[in-house]
Formats: sequence, C-alpha cells, structure tokens
Amino acid sequence: MNTFPSRTIGSIVADDFRAAAVFTSHGIDFCCKGGRTIQEVCSAKGIDPATLENEIKATLDRDGAPADDPNSWSLTRLAEHVERVHHGYINERTPVLQQYLTKLCKVHGGQHPELFEVAREFEGCAGAMATHMKKEELILFPFITRLELAKREGSAPPVPGFGTVENPVRMMMHEHDEEGERFRRIAALTSGYNPPADGCNTYRAAFALLKEFEQDLHRHIHLENNILFPKAVALEAELRHATA
Repeated sequence: MNTFPSRTIGSIVADDFRAAAVFTSHGIDFCCKGGRTIQEVCSAKGIDPATLENEIKATLDRDGAPADDPNSWSLTRLAEHVERVHHGYINERTPVLQQYLTKLCKVHGGQHPELFEVAREFEGCAGAMATHMKKEELILFPFITRLELAKREGSAPPVPGFGTVENPVRMMMHEHDEEGERFRRIAALTSGYNPPADGCNTYRAAFALLKEFEQDLHRHIHLENNILFPKAVALEAELRHATA
C-alpha cells in the first residue's frame, strides 16, 4: 500500500531537503504549512499524488545522495547551525534591505506606492525576527542543548520555568507562521519579486534580495519546524518517562 499520500510535506522534506524544490515548483509551502498531508495539498491544488511522488523520486535520483543530512545531526549541532547560518544571514541582510527599500520609497514611491507597504512589511519582519531569534538563542536553544546533555549523561531532564519545551516551541512555530504570511504578502505586492520596467539597479537588487531572504527563511523554518522542534519534544518526553 502506497503511504505517500498520507505523509506530511514537512516529513518528506525532513527526510531529504532536495524534495523542497519540487514542492516549491508547485507553489506548495513546505515550511510553515508543512503539517499538511500530500493528499490534502494535492486535492486543494488539483495535482495527482502519483505524479508528485514521481517528480520527487526523479529529482532525488538525478541529484544523487545528499552530502550532509541535517536530519542525522545532533540537536545541538542543528541549533548551532540555525543560529550561525540562518540567524547570521538575517542579521547581515536586514540592514542592507532596509537601506535599499528606504531609497526605493524615496526615488520611486511616487510611481509605485506599493513600495511603502513593502517597506512597512519588511520593517515589521525585522523587528519580529530580532525578538524571535533572541528568544531562541537565549532560552530555547540552550534548553535543547541541556536536554541532549541529560540524555548523554543518563541524568534527569532539566526543569524549565516554562513548564515543557512544547510551550516555547508552540510560540516559535506561531511566529514562524506569521512571518510566512508576511512574506506571502510581500511576494504579492512585488508581483513575485519582479521589478517593473522602469526599475533601476537598486530596484532589481532589492527585489532579488527579498526573494533570497524569503528562500533562506523557508529553509530556516523547515529545519526548526520539521526537524529540531519535533525531536526536542520527543527527547524531553523520553527523558521524563525514563525518570518517572
């Protein structure tokens, strides 16, 4: 019996991130909405599940084995990777994009008033993600590292002030959903990040960088929602059961 239609999008991408390219080509959100099943998505979009499965298999067969699979990493390594690579990316690119969008509003805002809304949306993202990342770096990620240390040492799990790891995980996933929705609005406002015919080099650079920012955010959210967070919740439950 083919179990592919009953699998969630997130679990498939967690097994092999190269499948994300196929979902993206069909306009399927694999990060914030990764909890949907293949059948649910295919029914909504009018896609044959067998066709989608064959496309994924063809992509994986063509590209060969992945060099390094995050699904096999320790939780500590994964959290460190997210902080170093994806939090680092946001910290580096955010001021650049803010500068570009400020300039575009000043120079092209009269002809393209939607730029002001794009700039407001991105400014909202910048503030929300700055707070979000600090909560992860100072509270959630250190706790996950302590869970993994308790597993290695065979000791009792740490007792956090937030009750259980599921509470901050639920909050982080909600905030991920909000930023995913925000970037869907930005994509619509920018016609899929396509600059107008009268767009200058800064216009083109800003839209290309916004598109890259969204793609990195998708990868970032996928690693947390579909791999790091579920494994942290499972590990905490395992440790608590062992010491009950």
